[in-house]
Amino acid sequence: MELHNASVLDFIRDLGSSAPAPGGGSVAAINGATAAALIEMVANLTIGNAKYEAVHEEMKSIQEAMCQVKEEFVYYINKDSAAFMELMGAFKLPKETEEEKTFRKTEIQRTTKQAALVPYEIGKLAYTLLPLAETVIVKGNANAITDGMIAVINAKAAVKSAFLNVKINLGSIQDAEFVKQLAHSMEEIESVLDTEEQRLLGLAKL
Repeated sequence: MELHNASVLDFIRDLGSSAPAPGGGSVAAINGATAAALIEMVANLTIGNAKYEAVHEEMKSIQEAMCQVKEEFVYYINKDSAAFMELMGAFKLPKETEEEKTFRKTEIQRTTKQAALVPYEIGKLAYTLLPLAETVIVKGNANAITDGMIAVINAKAAVKSAFLNVKINLGSIQDAEFVKQLAHSMEEIESVLDTEEQRLLGLAKL
């Protein structure tokens, strides 16, 4: 079953089963998708309200962007599970001859990199949602301000959970430069993530 075509109930049931996928990476993508959808929703509610006519064009741009971004996250729901299953397949390759051992080792490294790159992309994409969430919180329909705040929370959860999946794979990757680059990029984002979440949530005095 392709996860992006599954019902919510089917996905939750599969997630709780003993099957190795879907797992945390797909959940991170769902968190990102829901964050984007919430930002889109606040933008839509603002566009339809004459009180916020001054920001209608800005909100239309956000709405269009989030419509695209949420589809990217939906794509990643399935891609993360597919990457993990490909990695598991590499471990099952034969290793009787030296040629088989060499090929198996190469495939394990290749698929481990892929299993790290997919959640890395999920986390990076989720991080880009924060300034857009700020815009709808500050300028959007005040009746939906909590939806913008929940988008912040979900976006942060997507970043942190996706990066956890990256980190668990980095320890098995022999390409030191690849590991260094991803680790540094994640560190830069995570160093400001908690502070940024608290700042954005503090924009609304509830």
